[in-house]
Amino acid sequence: MDRSGTGKDYIGYQALYQAALKGVVRAALQKCAALDALPGDHHFYITFRTRMPGVQIADYLKDKFPDEMTIVIQHQYWDFEVYDDRFEIILKFAGVPQHLRIPFAAVTRFFDPSVNFGLPFDSEGAAP
Repeated sequence: MDRSGTGKDYIGYQALYQAALKGVVRAALQKCAALDALPGDHHFYITFRTRMPGVQIADYLKDKFPDEMTIVIQHQYWDFEVYDDRFEIILKFAGVPQHLRIPFAAVTRFFDPSVNFGLPFDSEGAAP
């Protein structure tokens, strides 16, 4: 048994840590979706990888944002639903409503500037 602290991580702590932090994002979004509004001054900046499996956005948005895209959930949004593995929302881009489906696995950053709370996730999906 290796007790040196340099052994292989068979438990997968980074993946567990990532899942726990993504759970914070999911829970925050679920609270707001259940209220059908963002309470107080809360609003969210969510950055996600546009080419991740499960991401559904308009092709022209993928072309414009080939790697990452940041959305703002604040005043104008519709049909906001949160599931265990993803959230879905309708936002307007250049005045045109677009349905977005974003798996939590694709999220790279979450920030609520109203309370200066943010969670960055590294390129592998694990939080630093």
